[in-house]
Order: sequence, then C-alpha cells, then structure tokens
Amino acid sequence: MTEGKVSANEAEMKGWLFKWTNYLKGYQRRWFVLSNGLLSYYRNQAEMAHTCRGTISLHGALINTEDSCTFVISNGGTQTFHMKAANEVERQRWITALELAKTKATRPVESEEEEEEYDESMASQKNEVQNVIKSLVSRLEDLQTCSDLIAKHGAALQRSLSELESLDTAQDIPTKLKSVNERATLFRITSNAMMNTCSDYLDLAQTHGRKWQRMLQHERDQRLRLEDMVEQLARQLGGLEQAAKEHSIPVRDRSNVSHSSPSDEDDENEFYDARDEASNQDTEANFILKIPLGHRRTSSGSSDPRLHLQDGHDEASGSSSEVDDATETKVLVISSSDPAAACDNLISKSNLLSQQGSNGRQRTSAISQPSSVSPALSTSDSKRLRRTRVPDKPNYPLNLWSIMKNCIGKELSKIPMPVNFSEPLSMLQRLIEDYEYADILDMASLCSDSCEQMAYVAAFTVSSYATTSNRTGKPFNPLLGETYECDRMDDLGWRAISEQVSHHPPMLAQYCEGRDWRCWQEFTMASKFRGKYLQVIPLGMAHLEFNSGNHYTWRKVTTTVHNIIVGKLWVDQHGDMDIVNHKDGVKCHLKYIPYSYFTRDVQRKVKGCVMDSDGNVRWVVSGMWDNKIDIAPVISTERASSDNPVFKTGAYTTVWKRKSPPPDSDRYYNFTELACQLNEPEPGVAPSDTRNRPDQRLMENGLWDEANIEKVRLEEKQRAARKVREAEAEKAAAEGRPYPPYEPVWFKKEKEPWTGSVIHMYQGKYWECKEHQDWSVCPDIY
Repeated sequence: MTEGKVSANEAEMKGWLFKWTNYLKGYQRRWFVLSNGLLSYYRNQAEMAHTCRGTISLHGALINTEDSCTFVISNGGTQTFHMKAANEVERQRWITALELAKTKATRPVESEEEEEEYDESMASQKNEVQNVIKSLVSRLEDLQTCSDLIAKHGAALQRSLSELESLDTAQDIPTKLKSVNERATLFRITSNAMMNTCSDYLDLAQTHGRKWQRMLQHERDQRLRLEDMVEQLARQLGGLEQAAKEHSIPVRDRSNVSHSSPSDEDDENEFYDARDEASNQDTEANFILKIPLGHRRTSSGSSDPRLHLQDGHDEASGSSSEVDDATETKVLVISSSDPAAACDNLISKSNLLSQQGSNGRQRTSAISQPSSVSPALSTSDSKRLRRTRVPDKPNYPLNLWSIMKNCIGKELSKIPMPVNFSEPLSMLQRLIEDYEYADILDMASLCSDSCEQMAYVAAFTVSSYATTSNRTGKPFNPLLGETYECDRMDDLGWRAISEQVSHHPPMLAQYCEGRDWRCWQEFTMASKFRGKYLQVIPLGMAHLEFNSGNHYTWRKVTTTVHNIIVGKLWVDQHGDMDIVNHKDGVKCHLKYIPYSYFTRDVQRKVKGCVMDSDGNVRWVVSGMWDNKIDIAPVISTERASSDNPVFKTGAYTTVWKRKSPPPDSDRYYNFTELACQLNEPEPGVAPSDTRNRPDQRLMENGLWDEANIEKVRLEEKQRAARKVREAEAEKAAAEGRPYPPYEPVWFKKEKEPWTGSVIHMYQGKYWECKEHQDWSVCPDIY
C-alpha cells in the first residue's frame, strides 16, 4: 500500500514494493521512498533513520513496464531495479510519480557541471574583491544617509531664513537668529560628514581601481602570451607531424617466428606471420589456376579459409606492371588437404568470378561489394541515379571565443551550437555510415567457421570509424520523433530505419537488415567539452544477427576531437572493444591504441584476437581504423613464459580497405560518396524524415544565416511541445490519474534475451506504412 502523495510541486511517494534480489530469494518486500529525483529503498520504515539499502537517480533513467504489475528502472547500464507492485493500479501510480520525478530531475542539468580543478589564488582574489565591494556599498549607504540629512537640515535652514525675512518686530530677531545659527551649524556638520565620506569612497575606489586595472592588464597579457604559446606549439606540432610523414620509417616486415617483449605492457600477445615457413612445412596440396576477370584491377580475399586470391605480381617486391585493358589474369592459390574438394570449390568460385567479370563491374576489392560475393547480392540492371557530391561549403566567419566561453564543462547535447560547427547531416544519418562497408557482413555470412566469421565481424566494427579521421563537423541533433530511412537494397543489399526515441537523455534507435543478416543498436552517449578537446563516450549496445543464428554484441570505443581552440582539428579513437557471440561463446578483443607523438609504431593502430569458447586464440586481427584490417588464422602457439604466448599465424588476408575519398571532398565537408547521398531528396518518405528538415536543407544549400534562424524555430517548437507534455503530466499527477509517457512511433522498449537489457526494438511496420503511404502516426515536428 502506498503511503504518500504525488504533488505538482514535488514528486514524493512512499510505499511497499517487491524488488528482485536474486534467483534464490526472488522478489523481496521493500520500503521505497521517492524524493528529489532519487528512488531509495529500505528493508522497513525503521531503517529510514540510519540505513539506506540502495538509491537510483532518475535523471536520464529508463522506465520500462514489462507486464501488468512489474516495471524496470535502468540508469545508463550501471544500476537496474526490477520491481513489482501489488496490483496494476498501484504500479501505474508509481510509474506516473517516477516519470514526473524524472522530468523534474532533468531540468537543472544544464549548469550543474563544475570545473575539475579549483584555483585557490583566484578564490582569495574573489574574496578580496567581495570585501572591497562590501566596503564601497557601506560607504555608499553612508553617503545616502548624509545626503538625506543635508536635505533635511537644508530645508530647515531655508525655513528659518524665510521666517527671519518676514519678521514684523525687532524684538523677535535675536530668537530667530539663534535658531538660524543652530540649523546652519547642523547643516555644516552634515556637509563635512558628507565630504569626508565622499573622500573615503573616492580614495578606496581609486586605490583598488588602479590595482584591479593592473590585475586586468596582467590577465590580458597572460592571455595573449598563452595564445601565442599555444599557436607556436600548434605550428611546431604541425611541423613535427609533417617531418614524421616525410621521414617515416617503413614498417618492418613480419618475421616468421619471434618472441614478444616482456617489457611491453600493452602487448599481452604478439602475432607473427608464418607465410614462408607454413608454405614449406604444411602437407596440404597447393593448386594454382588463372582466371580471366575482365577489367578487375585489384587483389581480393575470399571468405573461404582455404581460398586466397592474389595478383599475378609480387606485392612485396613493389613491381607495378601495366594491366591489359581487355582482361586481367588473377591467380587463385588454394591450400587443401583434399585435392578433389579443393578442385570442386575452385571451379565453383571461378565460375562465380568469371560471371561477375563478364558483367563489366569494376570493384576495388572482392570484399568491397556484395555483387562480388554471391549472385543473390548482384545489383539490378536499372539502378536509381544518385548524386555524387553536395554543394560546396561556404566560408562564413565566426567568433569562436564568443561561443565557447560559455560552453566549457557542459554536455555536448546541451550546447546551442550554430550550424557553422555542423555538417549537413543529422546523427540519424551519420550512424547509417556504419554500413558503408556492409559487404563485409555479406562475406561473413558465407563463413562456416564461427571464429572466422567473428574476424570478419571485427573488421566490420572497425570500418565504421573510417570516415572519422577527417570528418570533424558536428552532426545535427535530431528532434524528438525525427526519423530517417535509407533503402539501398537495390544496389548495396541493405536498408535501415532510425528514430530519435528520447530527448533527455538524447537517444536514437536504429534497425538495419541485409539479405543474410540484421543489425540494430540503441545509441546514446556521454560527452564533455573541456576547451581544448571534446570527448564522446558511446553508451549504447550494437547487435548483429545472422540467418545462421549467430548473435554478436559490442560497444563502441571513445572518440576524442583535439585542437578545439587552436590548430587543425583531428580525431582519435581509443579504448577496448569486446565482441561476443552469444550463441557459442566466441569472443574478440580489440584494442584501439591512442595516437602518440612519441612512438615509432604506426598510428591509429588496431589489434586484437579471436578466441573460441575455451579461450584459445584462433584468429588475429591487425590494421588501422582509418585504412585497412588484415586477419590471419593461428596455426600454432608457443609459450615463452606462462603469461606471454607467441602465436604462429598463416597468411594475412585484407578483409577491409578504405575507399579513397573524392579528390575535392575537402570542399564539401570531406563527405564520402555515400555521405553525399544520405541527404538527397527522395519522394515518399515519412513527414518526420530528416531529409524534410528545413534548417538542415538550408545549410546544405549554403544559406547558413537562414538555417540558423530556422534551427532556433525548430528547437523552440520542440521545447514548447515538451512543456505541454510536462504540464499535462503534472496535472494528471495532481488529479491522481495516470499519464502515459512519450512513446516512439516505430520502436518500443522491450527486454532482449541475449543480454537482458531493456532497449528500443523495431516493431516492423515502417516499410508497410511506406508502401501504403500511411503516415498518420507520424508527429508534426517541422
């Protein structure tokens, strides 16, 4: 039974609920107290005076109802309360109170972040200034008092003089003169006090004014010196980076067998090629067949571990002979213990490649397009013609300091940024670029070995960062209810739908489907701007499921944008990523190594390994997140020590290589060809689709001033709609009736079985509504 109240001014509620503890004890009865945006619980009411068993903050919390009596509160994955009410009415009362308390808790967030370091000297100066101001205020009050007394005594003196002038008899003159002298004396005393107080005030103001002027000039000089130092440092770093590029040491060839250094703390495992040795020692038979591939010009890899496609030239020797314009001969090197099976496999592969070559399609890599994987993924003959670029970025001057001085310490989503810092794409569209190299997943779907498939999935997760190396523009923050569809089934073999499902905290849900796989994610982030750098920490989980039943999950790594104030902006990815196959327990650990000026190793490096369910390393992954990823199987393991194994690997295969950007892409936001096509107008999309957003369209067309005005209008419209919902929620709470929270249109919060998290899941209705052009459920957000 609930023993509390829910008011419009303060969300407060007390009562008994059942909280899930563990599988042995199940749900246990606990006393819950909701107050000031915090939900706390105790074993009984008596414990409220001394012992709190747990507390969860409702700021940014997700509240999900599972059935008629149970509900779940989750706070960013760190805390989760599973609770059950006595009946449905009781549960709804708690849900209403919790939603109202969550709304109250999110309002004062904009300015609650404090600086990480506290300067004691500035604090003492601030106290001194406050004391001086108090003294000046006190003297001003004395001046006001003296002014009042002067006015009073002056008026009395004036009256006495007027009476003296109007006397009729001489006998009253001495009495009146005495009165005039007394009042004149009072007036003189008050005037002297006034002058003394003015003198004190002037001396104090002049003394500290000169001191403050010197302090201000000192601060100005310090700022100028600091700016000069930072600019000089930026120039020096730029020169060092250029010199490093010009005098870079070639990457050492991988040795056949060597031991890892025990002093390298970052490298727990070292991986080495064993190309020559493996080819000499393996008993498998090698078959070579030359296949005409039409106009194909680059080497490619195969999903079959026994199939390795190479150029007819030795890549290591650096030779580059001309390729025949009519045909190019490729060499397939196949290693197999079963020659007959290898021949059969070779014939099927050669037929497939010959068919693709005869169609005249040019590919940069056999793994770069779905059509080079399977006939089922080949593109249709009649494709839609899409644009290949967007209008050039105009040159608009902007005072950076005037905007940033009030932004330090705030969360990125709370900063009202003009479009000058943005690119003409929303976050909904930017995340679609994760699938630019989705053909890797088509290759992965052909793998029969789960560990090999994991290696391909790892390469796919790395490929999503390819464009971030030179893309520093901030995407538009989507409006609540904003959607984006990307149907590229005809040419790329996948389609996706995204929706902004929450505004506080900002969160979007995305679902993408290919012919042999499905991928979905709930993306939210924590971001901080500290003046010299911007850090973005993704919090959501990505899911990938193949038709075979293999289900993979991972979290993205941290992104940091450097040189926010001075110098050229550049982006770095760093952190650890763990990919898990929940079906059979195969795992992959990837390490994104931070950028460093003090290392001779290649920058932007990614390395990792694939381990089976028993913890044995089966594949190694190596490369750079802005260039390419190579994978190789582990042939054998040697142990130099108990904690330092050395792995002998087979031949490395390049499973992902970044496509070169257009030569003039720096003129239009460094967009890739896919990025240029994301905001291309398309008929028949939902009214809430990002491509219908007016401020983003104006910015793309180069009308930035008009875009900023339109951006303010849309944000004000969104705030007004939020205030209406909050007012209705408060009214419903005051009347004791439930008020349903905001619900997305195409996604719904559900508990997914693989990790047990409550996330927004796609409900599968968007494409049907598009087919019938039924957009009645879409909100009016533009």
